[in-house]
Amino acid sequence: MAYIEIKNACKTYHQAGKSVTVLDQVSLDIHKGEFICLLGPSGCGKSTLLNALAGFEKPDSGIIKIDEKEVFEPSEKNITIFQNYGLLAWRNVLKNVELGLEAKIKDRSERKKTARKYLNLVCLGEYEKRYPKQLSGGQQQRVAIARGLAVDPDIIFMDEPFGALDAITRMKLQDDILKISKEEKKTIIFVTHDIEEAVFLADKIVVMMADPGRIKSIVKVPLGEHRNRTGSDFLYVRDKIFELFNLKTEEYIDYVI
Repeated sequence: MAYIEIKNACKTYHQAGKSVTVLDQVSLDIHKGEFICLLGPSGCGKSTLLNALAGFEKPDSGIIKIDEKEVFEPSEKNITIFQNYGLLAWRNVLKNVELGLEAKIKDRSERKKTARKYLNLVCLGEYEKRYPKQLSGGQQQRVAIARGLAVDPDIIFMDEPFGALDAITRMKLQDDILKISKEEKKTIIFVTHDIEEAVFLADKIVVMMADPGRIKSIVKVPLGEHRNRTGSDFLYVRDKIFELFNLKTEEYIDYVI
């Protein structure tokens, strides 16, 4: 049985006398430890689906289950990392990472030890006394990732977390999160509109289309842990994803590379 089950999820927004269906009969199974990318253009419902999985929104119909329990609200077992980092300006880096641990670990020295472990994991151990304003955008996102990992979540939801970063920083963080996902064996659901990012990161890519928001295809990515963005196998998968977006059919395509 799948770890995460989505069955016929639908969501429609009503505004100014108009109705927009952002999710239309979406069904998807996700297994524990998988890295899933929700890939598609703006308006295809990928962020809405992520928010429903995380418990921030509820579908109008259909059902979402995690570990056989229906999702009605956010769970402390899971964390969400957004594009805006969400760091507290008045806390230094170490204290920001400790934030989620304060309710779980009462012993201060143990809390600091755990926070430092994850700062080192994202290569920011020497920055623990700095404040967010003293960090680059990429460094701030690393702190947000360390803070999320420190609470040992079951699932990490990521909504275009690298979208505001420059290309070089973005690629470095892609390397980092792929490495972390394999080392920590976490289930990650990652929203992106970048095809190359999805191919580099995912075990499985959920290709979504808009008007109404739906799943067009689910693509398994057979590239293993060590991925070369210029390798022929990487480029082959990337080109196949491009082909999917260029196909005119409105039907679901069972597409396995």
